[in-house]
Amino acid sequence: MKFHDLKAAVHKPQKRVGRGISAGQGKTAGRGTKGQKSRTGSKRRPGFEGGQNPLMQRLPKLRGFHSHRLKPENVYTGALDSFTGTVDNVAVAEAGLVSSSHVKVKLIVKGQLNKRLTITLQSASAGAIEMVQKAGGRFSAVPQVGRPSKSKPTKA
Repeated sequence: MKFHDLKAAVHKPQKRVGRGISAGQGKTAGRGTKGQKSRTGSKRRPGFEGGQNPLMQRLPKLRGFHSHRLKPENVYTGALDSFTGTVDNVAVAEAGLVSSSHVKVKLIVKGQLNKRLTITLQSASAGAIEMVQKAGGRFSAVPQVGRPSKSKPTKA
């Protein structure tokens, strides 16, 4: 190996700005004159557009914007009188009260509930929880039931 084949690590010293006019980055120190970014302590949150409504807040208001978040399907307390024991996503789907056992289900007050039931759904209104407890039952919130993953066929 020869001396001219050696490659030294490139290390540039940082520029010391604002150290006088002869230093090359004096006076305004490369910040320009006046304005919000020229001042010290200038911190703006990400997405700030000077008081204009930021892009991330404007987008949902645009025409044609559709949220992909699925709304929970509602089940009413009056419909639960036909159940016995435990009420969960699978039981509610089999009874035809919701489209699938894999959707979010919310229990809402409409009609009377006189049976003692153990209910495990994603959510419920405060009145519905109170009605279930008055009937001697129990409500517990559980996460949404995921769909089974499809396993990819292996090549032999």
